[in-house]
Amino acid sequence: MAFPHRDSVQRAVDLLNVLLGDPDAVAVARVLREHGEPEPSLSEEDVAELRAAALELREVFAAPDVASVASVLNRLFAAYARPPRLTDHEDGYGWHLHVDAADDGPWGAWLVTSSALGLASRLAERQDVPGALCASPSCGKPFAHTGGGSPRRYCSPRCATRERVAAHRAARGVTQ
Repeated sequence: MAFPHRDSVQRAVDLLNVLLGDPDAVAVARVLREHGEPEPSLSEEDVAELRAAALELREVFAAPDVASVASVLNRLFAAYARPPRLTDHEDGYGWHLHVDAADDGPWGAWLVTSSALGLASRLAERQDVPGALCASPSCGKPFAHTGGGSPRRYCSPRCATRERVAAHRAARGVTQ
């Protein structure tokens, strides 16, 4: 159940977006496969465990500033992480860092530790929050900050456009 950390932040976002809705094992397994897990076999209990972990990880994206994100990540590391170790799984991904208890540990602990490690690395690299929740009141999905420039407020151009149009209409006194 371990992945290299090359894309662990986007994997976390993709999993949270599935798990924070009304997840089923098929949808969660599809996201895991898209991110490199060969053939995940998930029970309903596994999905419930992953959903609980996703709720905890959501706090990272909801944190308003770098210090708050660091505080949430430190709390998650204290609760879930073990001392860091290097592993290569002999699976062709090469050496990478793990802070989870075991390569075949519980799904929820894996999601929290591997995601927290990727999010913490992004925070340390950029000295900024690694992501946020969409500012659209009708959305609220987590998204990753991936580039430079001004921080994004919305998870997608669609949400940004919808909010700009709503603000424009409200300013002009137009209702839908």
